[in-house]
Amino acid sequence: MNCKISKNAAKMLKVELDKPVNEGKKLRVYVTHAHGDHAHYGMAIDEPTDKDVVVSTDKDIDVILEDGNEFLDGVRIDYFYVPEEGFAVTNPTKGNHGDH
Repeated sequence: MNCKISKNAAKMLKVELDKPVNEGKKLRVYVTHAHGDHAHYGMAIDEPTDKDVVVSTDKDIDVILEDGNEFLDGVRIDYFYVPEEGFAVTNPTKGNHGDH
């Protein structure tokens, strides 16, 4: 499985992951709901279970993904400052380029 994190998103995620309360935890990306050929995503700070796979990224952030969930393979995490500040999780490999 594969996950990409943009430079801006990595910067913001590291701030959260470096907090003492999150010591030993990782970023989880999950499907909030799926319909048709695409899904919508959420994120949380969590610990992996036996149903998960932990994916290393080139930004030195490990990401927890549900093993075998095809909508999670290839997700991309971005952080935007405009039009409003916040994270966006998409999966371009599945034709999902943002909320609709």
